[in-house]
Parts: sequence; structure tokens; C-alpha cells
Amino acid sequence: MAFELAKYNRVLFVNSPLDRASAIRQKNDPLVRKRLRVLHGQDDELVQVGDNIWNFYPQTVLEPVSQIRINCLFDLLNFSNNRKFAREINKAIQQLNFSDIILFNDSDLLRGFYLKDLLHSELFVYYTRDNFLPLRRWQRQGHRLLPRILAQADLVVSNSHYLTAAAESYNANSFFVGQGCSLEDFDASIDYPRPAIYNNIPQPIIGFMGAMRSSRLDESILLTIAKQRPNWSIVLLGPEDNDFTSSTLHKQKNVHFLGNIDSVLMPQYAAHFDVAIHPQKNNEITVGNYPRKIDEYLALGLPIVATHTVAMDFFKELVYLVEVSDSFVPLIEQALKEDSEELQYKRIALANQHTWLASANLLSNFIEETEQKMKKTQRTKGV
Repeated sequence: MAFELAKYNRVLFVNSPLDRASAIRQKNDPLVRKRLRVLHGQDDELVQVGDNIWNFYPQTVLEPVSQIRINCLFDLLNFSNNRKFAREINKAIQQLNFSDIILFNDSDLLRGFYLKDLLHSELFVYYTRDNFLPLRRWQRQGHRLLPRILAQADLVVSNSHYLTAAAESYNANSFFVGQGCSLEDFDASIDYPRPAIYNNIPQPIIGFMGAMRSSRLDESILLTIAKQRPNWSIVLLGPEDNDFTSSTLHKQKNVHFLGNIDSVLMPQYAAHFDVAIHPQKNNEITVGNYPRKIDEYLALGLPIVATHTVAMDFFKELVYLVEVSDSFVPLIEQALKEDSEELQYKRIALANQHTWLASANLLSNFIEETEQKMKKTQRTKGV
């Protein structure tokens, strides 16, 4: 999104600042080490990464505040964090001689809560793209802050119709802008070599790629498929959380955990699925979230069977949507039987509509319309 916007604007891409807890607990993480180098003056905090676009790492450390229970204390410390964060951003803004600032907040609810005023932005856009409130980290303060930041935004945009509808409850100037995907590596025209490990895995291959987290992915669906169709091979690509690591799925002979495959190789592995599946749970976390892996599957021309959520309605014409876990097996059988070159072409064409350019163009249009509304309101008030 930032690179698309930089075609016609100057863009400062601001990375999240280091927090004190991460600096201690995750000091060996590459991203944390990068921020520590910047903090100690061993690396540049501002780097131009393309025409009209700069990558910025704030040279500051924020305090961990998300789990503070007392609202007034939380607000005081969070404002202090925001002020330190804003001070760093303003340094970069002055260095680049930016003016007429449009602040685009990518779902940074805490660190970005006061930035509209602290940065003196001309227009504040809040981008909501995940329903993160059910997650533990956000349960202390998220339900209190999200309605407030949505209300204070001049414009709210989202990659999900579900999240757009939720935002409209607090801000009438809320719009869907779609989801951009980088699909260059997921190209059905490429004859991807078959991974050697697949030589020992019988077809048909029913595959999933992505992080296996028990909060999102339904282990019981995978187990049902594996038990009901022992002649199918269930191939799972990606890292596992503790629940999946200890899952009985590992005892199923036709379930193959291939681990955290390098992202560069992921298209090669996924291209040889006979059917791709997305067996997520239908809960508060998943119900409105846009699943980018669906576009990646579509770009490869793969038939897809997925749990039906509100967000998945976006793909209902070309994805087999399952209402209950027992329906996965017959729909996978249907997907195997009905697959054709014509359907593959339609899937690829749909995926190619979901570009960052299309999303950025919608965003730009809504920004222009919002600016016009704001100017009209100012004239009416005699400002």
C-alpha cells in the first residue's frame, strides 16, 4: 500500500517503536536487534527505499502498558508513549520537509491513539484490518479505546465488509477498500517443480499453508478429514503453536506436517495441492478477517474448500464454503471432481483483481472525497 501511494505522494513508512519488554525478552529477534542498533546509533533510523518513500525506525523505547487495569493510569502512560513516538516522527517529518500531513494508522490502537493531535495532521485515516479485540493482549483496554479512535478518525477504511459495518457504528465515514495481495510468486503459468518430499506422499494432496494456531484453525476438521478419507494425504505447511504440536493429528499416518517452509518455496509446495483447504474456526477472531492465503490459492488456480465466515462471502462464487465440519469431506470430493481449466482460469482472474493498486486507488478516492467534505464543512462554519 505504501509503495502504491508513493507513486503520487511522498510517504514516510513508520515502523513500530521498540518497547522495553520486547527489548529484554526478545533481544535475539532480528527486528528487535535492528531497533536496538538504531537506538544505539549503530544503524540509520531513516532510509530512502524508493522514489518518494522513506523507511523510518523511531529512536525511542516505549513502556509496556496494554495490561494496566486502572484506566486513568493507563491513559497517562499511554499518552506519554504517544508523545515520545510523535516526537520521533516529527523529527523525520521536519528532516524531509513534509507538509499537509495525512496520517494513516494501520490498526495501531495504543501507540497511535493520540497521534492525530500530536502530529497536527490535516487528515487522519484509521485502517482496521483485523478483529483483534478477542485476543488477550487487547482485552484490558481495546474495547474502551477502539470506539474512540474510530470516532475521532476523519476516515475509516477496512479490508473487510464485516469490519467496515462494525466501524460504521462509530463513524459514518467508513468504507471498504479491499485487500491488496502480492501475487507475483503465486503464478499459475509457472511450471513449479514437484518438491522431492511429495514423492513419498500419495495423491490426492489436500493442503493447507499458513500458521497453525488453535485460536484460528480447527484441528477437529483436519482430524475428521484424515480419519474419513485415509487414502487422502493431508499436507500442512507452516509453523505450529503448542496445541498443534501436541495434537493427535501427528499420529495420523496420512497427515504430513512439513514444517515452516521458506516463503520463497511456498508457491512451489502449494502449486501441487490437488485441493487447498482453509479449515478455520468461525469465531470472533476469524469472522471478519480477510484471508490473503485464499487469493494465493486462487492465483495458482487451485480448487478451495473453506469454512464459511462473513469475510469468506467475498469469494463464494469460486470457493466451496462449508457450514459445518462434517461437510468438508463431500465438498472436497466435489472440488476434486469438478475441477477444470475453465474454473482454474476464473480463479486466477479473480485473484488478479485483488491488487495493491486497486486497494490504493479506492483509498485515494475516499481521501479526496473526505477532504472535500472537510473543506465544505469549514466553509459552512466560516473557518
